[in-house]
Amino acid sequence: MNDIKKLAQGIIPEAVPQILTEIQEPTGNLYKSIAIIAKRANQISAALKEELHAKLEEFATSSDTLEEVSENREQIEISRFYERLPNPAILAKEEFLRGETYWRDPNEESEDELSSE
Repeated sequence: MNDIKKLAQGIIPEAVPQILTEIQEPTGNLYKSIAIIAKRANQISAALKEELHAKLEEFATSSDTLEEVSENREQIEISRFYERLPNPAILAKEEFLRGETYWRDPNEESEDELSSE
């Protein structure tokens, strides 16, 4: 997860216009590139959600009464940190454009295997 936090540093958290040819270039197909980015964004989102829940679980109390609910500064800071992170799709796109995303196309692999036989 620390990799995602490192990736998020220096990235503008707002959506900005993209040059589609840059996104298309690694795969040769814009739609394939977007599908890869979307799948990676889902992975990042799930990992961030799991990490956040694990950290907030430390603050969970066993009682459910409203009178005992109190603000915890550390809990608030953790929540704010995750709220300020760029959207997982933005993180995934940046990772993809830097060439840090591994992907494979099972259809292309099966065609290569058939042609080599």
